[in-house]
Amino acid sequence: MKRRKFFTGGLVAGAFAGLPDVSAGELQRTPAQTEGPFYPVMALKDKDFDLTRIEGQEGTALGRIITIIGKVSDTDGNAIEGATVDLWQANAAGRYRHPHESNTAPLDPNFQGWAVVPSGKSGEFRFKTIVPGAYPASKGWFRPPHIHFKVTKLGYLELTTQMYFPGEKWNDTDRILQRLPETERALLIANLVDGQVDTYSFNMVLEKA
Repeated sequence: MKRRKFFTGGLVAGAFAGLPDVSAGELQRTPAQTEGPFYPVMALKDKDFDLTRIEGQEGTALGRIITIIGKVSDTDGNAIEGATVDLWQANAAGRYRHPHESNTAPLDPNFQGWAVVPSGKSGEFRFKTIVPGAYPASKGWFRPPHIHFKVTKLGYLELTTQMYFPGEKWNDTDRILQRLPETERALLIANLVDGQVDTYSFNMVLEKA
């Protein structure tokens, strides 16, 4: 199956079967987080859902390969089709592919680092990527592994946020995550999908404009 055709056939049903139902009731909007200084600025032809390989190259990204699945909905619980889901992250060594990056960790020539996909008919999205590395943000502050998201759709307020991983030691001391009250922090921690050791779910809720 070609990488750009994962929303076809029975793959969708299997991949999203374990996600919570977001189709009923009022939902809390996903808390916003800072975009950070490393939003991609370098041209990249390959921005599909699979960040572990770059089109035209033979190698595979270093690090633990994972799948992230989720749904985009509004606060009324309605799925949002055709939202632009924009993802960017550091590589397994904790380095971004960005000209202002000061981290001296090595770049990974086989890691895409940036992907943009539309949400499907039921609001679903999926990414294949690697767990990003933690990295020093300043003296005494390590940023935990996290993935940046920006979600846009005409008629809704733009959401920029970050997804964190459960059980990471740096979560408890992260100055960005810890700015939020505990109930909002919980909305930004991905859930490990039952029975799928390398699959995480992360739903995002947008407000209408």
